[in-house]
Amino acid sequence: MAMRSTLGRVRGMGSARDGTHHFFAQRLTAIALVPLTLWFVYSAVGLIGQDNGAVHEWASHQINACGLIALVIATFHHAQLGLQTVIEDYVHREGTKFIVLIGTKLVCAAFAIAGIVAVIKLAFGG
Repeated sequence: MAMRSTLGRVRGMGSARDGTHHFFAQRLTAIALVPLTLWFVYSAVGLIGQDNGAVHEWASHQINACGLIALVIATFHHAQLGLQTVIEDYVHREGTKFIVLIGTKLVCAAFAIAGIVAVIKLAFGG
């Protein structure tokens, strides 16, 4: 039986020293998503009723393609950070937590890569 208090045991665990970075990364992606989403919605509304050629022409402009890629990256990075927080808070078995965290990172990365490839194909007429 240990003679340490609950506070003593918690102090003995040490700090992860990663919480601040994670917090700021999540806030940064959220802030980046606000103008990117507003720009995308404004642009998408302007494309309503247009044919595929107009959408291709719009996406082939460098600023629009870069904006779409930035939107895809920020969206999936923000999603991964949010899911990581939920998993770390609510999954208590370490092995399960590790597997789910790796799976979440892989799925978000795969979707981000697929989105970037789709934007590149659209921009270059594929």
